[in-house]
Amino acid sequence: MNSIKAYEKDIELQSDFLKSFQNQNPLSSYSQKNTIFSGSGDSLVSAMLAESFSDGMVKFMDPLDLYKNKHLVKSKHVYFVSISGNTITNIKVAKSAKKTTAITSKPQSRLAQASDVTISLVAPNNGVFTAGSISFLESALTCISLVKKVKIPKNSKLFLKAKIDSKKVTVSKRIFVLGNLFTFPLAMYCAAKFYEILGYDVHYCRIEQFSHMELFSTKKGDTVIIFDEKNFHNKQLAKSLKKIGIHVIHPDIPSEKLSQIIYCTFFSQLITLFEAKKKNKKECYFVTAKKIRNISNQMIY
Repeated sequence: MNSIKAYEKDIELQSDFLKSFQNQNPLSSYSQKNTIFSGSGDSLVSAMLAESFSDGMVKFMDPLDLYKNKHLVKSKHVYFVSISGNTITNIKVAKSAKKTTAITSKPQSRLAQASDVTISLVAPNNGVFTAGSISFLESALTCISLVKKVKIPKNSKLFLKAKIDSKKVTVSKRIFVLGNLFTFPLAMYCAAKFYEILGYDVHYCRIEQFSHMELFSTKKGDTVIIFDEKNFHNKQLAKSLKKIGIHVIHPDIPSEKLSQIIYCTFFSQLITLFEAKKKNKKECYFVTAKKIRNISNQMIY
């Protein structure tokens, strides 16, 4: 099975997985004030979502920042999000933190062994090296449920809506993905899927900051994706961008915050899957870009 087909099959597993997902017990307010979530790549997105859903009570931090500033973890409980459990910086920090929990698919990994507690991720996959989809969804929901009592939607409506919405849009090779307090992490995740699957030039930013900074680097024909509700501010932005030749994708996202996260996750996965199919791609870009992947592996493992 090639990596694009594996990506598609893993995506399709998610609707059934949501029906069986088990929430964690939320941390107390006192515990949250002394907690840091950390991770890299997709896992950093999950950590960022923990901060958003805790109303800023917990913090997310980059693991290399924690490693270079060890005093930050001496009195904190650090939750490390790592699907593989082998990211070397996480492991180094885990050895110096006051208390650690590993959130990982590999309970026998080096990170799990270096941590005090392990939360095992159990989502199924097709066992093929490909971009993260169902593993990300599980880690994100796990982090969110650790800081807030949530009810996971058990039906497939969000998936079907995201599938319909993403299938009918087209993108350029230069894209800006915009998000709010809750969806900015998903803007980052969406960009990551475009990097991994297609190798496209994608930027992620907050909606307000886009108008101050990234907007000035846009060019006619670029694509802007807005992960936020269609309020007056966003409608005005979309209208103005279209006038100067920017292609705007602004799907109708749900108003409920957790549903926003799940919908934007599905949309990010599916828009990149359908773009790969349009381009007749059989393998993810990061699978074929072996020299680049070798550098990545050298730095993170």
